[in-house]
Amino acid sequence: MNCAESRLLLHADADGELDVANSLELDRHLKGCSTCAAEKKSLHSLKAALRQPSLRYSAPGSLQTEVRRMASAPKMENRLRLFQSLLLWKCLTFGAAAFALLALLWQPGISRYDQLLNEAVASHVRSLMVEHLTDVASSDQHTVKPWFNGRLDFAPDVKDFAAQGFPLVGGRLDYLNGRALAALVYQHNNHFINVFVWPVATGAGGKANVEKHRGYCVIMRETNGFQHCLVSDLNEKELAELADLLGR
Repeated sequence: MNCAESRLLLHADADGELDVANSLELDRHLKGCSTCAAEKKSLHSLKAALRQPSLRYSAPGSLQTEVRRMASAPKMENRLRLFQSLLLWKCLTFGAAAFALLALLWQPGISRYDQLLNEAVASHVRSLMVEHLTDVASSDQHTVKPWFNGRLDFAPDVKDFAAQGFPLVGGRLDYLNGRALAALVYQHNNHFINVFVWPVATGAGGKANVEKHRGYCVIMRETNGFQHCLVSDLNEKELAELADLLGR
């Protein structure tokens, strides 16, 4: 287990939702990784802090008395005032919860590109962990491509590169970069490769951007009106070979 896989399991572990096998694997990783161990400690501290009674709001006695008074009054005017008061407090409560959620999720200083890399790597790891690599499992491009019809608002270009050492495994629907997209799955020796595909407006080709992100190799390349995002634990040279094949 690497650090990227560990971070995906930390929240489930904190909520007590992790199965025994993954829990043992996570514990082994945390014993040898001080960074992930510190992140686990921070996450548990945050959850404990959010359970503190001081963070809960209790309505003052005057408000409770007013609500009971209005609830017992038969006049429509008082009922309207009750509804307005309850609606106000509901809005305030929702606003506070939304603010707290944004504070937890927002990471200052992270760019949209880095966020895209985070999502791509997380989707790749998740597809391997839950054994959901494909929705349609086939090495036949004429089977995989039609499967996306009606499921996406574009038709991804699907090719098999078995002769070049990158056989097509299948495809699935995924969600990345704020939209639904196609995930094409290839294999090279014992390594799986997720190729996320979505249309772009420019339609021009460009040089591939190669990144090392959380222990995985990520290649971004725009070709023929489509953005390809390749993610794998393959080395840069081998993954670049597939990126070049997709760009032809």
